[in-house]
Amino acid sequence: METDGGCLCGQLRYHIAGEPVFQYNCHCRDCQRMSGSAYLPLIALPAAAVTHEGELRWFERRAESGRVAREAFCPHCGSRLFGDGDGVPGLLLVAVGTLDDLALFEPQADLYTRAAPYWDTMDPVIGKWPANPPDP
Repeated sequence: METDGGCLCGQLRYHIAGEPVFQYNCHCRDCQRMSGSAYLPLIALPAAAVTHEGELRWFERRAESGRVAREAFCPHCGSRLFGDGDGVPGLLLVAVGTLDDLALFEPQADLYTRAAPYWDTMDPVIGKWPANPPDP
């Protein structure tokens, strides 16, 4: 995959040059709050596959799993672009909505389905996990 993306105000741009490790929709309450919707579509890539220009601000939190998770935002417009943390070592989670070409997203699973609201209609074809899938 080779593509670009950026924040709402355009002051932060990024480039992806690498293959996704996995692609999914996260329905956990933290992702619902970050997205302002029922879920947050994410692409996990090796961290080295993503380069950016512009200032990032990081927010660290404790995920539902108890692990440390970090979220990267544009300090100018507040767009959430990336995430990383103990649960995904060496990976960067890219918020799909920030991609220039949304058609590149091919979700493989829905995670944290137990937190999904009743009105959240999920694709019946892709995998479902009530929380995180088990660690490999």
